[in-house]
Amino acid sequence: MFFLTLKTIHIIFVTSWFAMLFYLPRIYVNLAQIQHTASQETYDTLVGMAHRLLRFGNKLATIAIVCGIWMMVQYHIGQGMLWLHIKLFFVLILFAYHIYCAVILHRFKRRENQKSHIYYRVFNEIPVILLIIIVILVVFKPI
Repeated sequence: MFFLTLKTIHIIFVTSWFAMLFYLPRIYVNLAQIQHTASQETYDTLVGMAHRLLRFGNKLATIAIVCGIWMMVQYHIGQGMLWLHIKLFFVLILFAYHIYCAVILHRFKRRENQKSHIYYRVFNEIPVILLIIIVILVVFKPI
């Protein structure tokens, strides 16, 4: 019963973390579009939204990762499961993406962004691709 509860919490927080990773880069698209034309107030409002969303996402990611590690350690999950090791590789990429989102936010806060809104539109697709790969690995366990 405890394992199923832990797994449920893990799934809920992973889903929430992905929701944050889908929305945060969308704010970056908007910031890049208005960075030279918007009022200071509008720009600061979007930066503030991004900041609060990232802070909330940090908590979501922490709980998701802690629950995942707890399940692996507590229930000896992973031994002889190549699919899981591949999935964890993609989770590490996702975590790096999350960290890079924080770097980008700091650039916007300092008004040092050099990237276009088109860059952020493409950047926004990365978590979608990672989600597809991770879900396929979890559901089909191909190796």
